[in-house]
Amino acid sequence: QVQLVESGGGLVQAGGSLRLSCAASGSTFRFNTIRWYRQAPGKQREWVATITGSGYTNYADSVKGRFSISRDNAKNTGYLQINSLKSEDTAVYYCSALQGADTYWGQGTQVTVSS
Repeated sequence: QVQLVESGGGLVQAGGSLRLSCAASGSTFRFNTIRWYRQAPGKQREWVATITGSGYTNYADSVKGRFSISRDNAKNTGYLQINSLKSEDTAVYYCSALQGADTYWGQGTQVTVSS
């Protein structure tokens, strides 16, 4: 089983940056595909970015060029760098880890962008 803890959210002005972290338990982290999602108030959760165990990355069109996903397997941690923040980026951000047929979720971290 994998346990995930997100951190790094907060209140930031439009145009600013944040780096979200996703700390994972378990010795198999390096094999896990990590995904970031977000859920804005009144909206469905949407996928944002993926990084596989081999380092392949993929992004939603809405965040390409501004978001960057990465991982540090030695620290069992995934990251989401968010630049040029916009008001529409306000949401709770969640990380997930895929291990076999199972998907594990963190509790989320709030990102609020003020204009």
